[in-house]
Amino acid sequence: MKKILIGGIVGGILVFLWQFLSWTVLDLHRSSQQYTPKQDSIISYLSTQFSEDGQYAVPTIPEHATKEQWEAAMKSSEGKPWAIVSYHKAMKVNMGSNMARCLTANIVMIWLLCYILSQLRQPSFGKIFIISLFTGLIVFINAPYTMHIWYETPGIMADLKDAIIGWALVGIWTGWWMSRNTRNIHEPYR
Repeated sequence: MKKILIGGIVGGILVFLWQFLSWTVLDLHRSSQQYTPKQDSIISYLSTQFSEDGQYAVPTIPEHATKEQWEAAMKSSEGKPWAIVSYHKAMKVNMGSNMARCLTANIVMIWLLCYILSQLRQPSFGKIFIISLFTGLIVFINAPYTMHIWYETPGIMADLKDAIIGWALVGIWTGWWMSRNTRNIHEPYR
């Protein structure tokens, strides 16, 4: 259990450090947070249009719309502008809390991976590295890429780099950590 816990903590820190570099120093995610000089007037206008926090697809149809309404809306929207708006009535700047939650989530995520890796009969650096990298690709395909398919989210290449580089770091760490001092539990000691 100690090996799994330490593996999760160190691996979670590695992912967290990569995310920090990716979003700050390397600024890979700039395309998903573009600046517009019209931001004050846009926020002011949105505040008159939305009464509560939420994410809005514009245009869309009301909940419980009929199939005919859905088809008519899709047809009338074809070729026209559209947007996804995540609206919040008040910005809450709590960088410390958000970073702590992110670090905790990363540690739990890698701890779960380490538990799965601990179930391998013959853990080797190579096996563990590939499993870690494939896990990162599964995470990427499940969330950022699937959302990109439907909503053309910007920054998809940065998300792919995060998946490959971040999870490769995890693979290097867990490959070394989880495969050291192990033997095939089905072979007798010699």
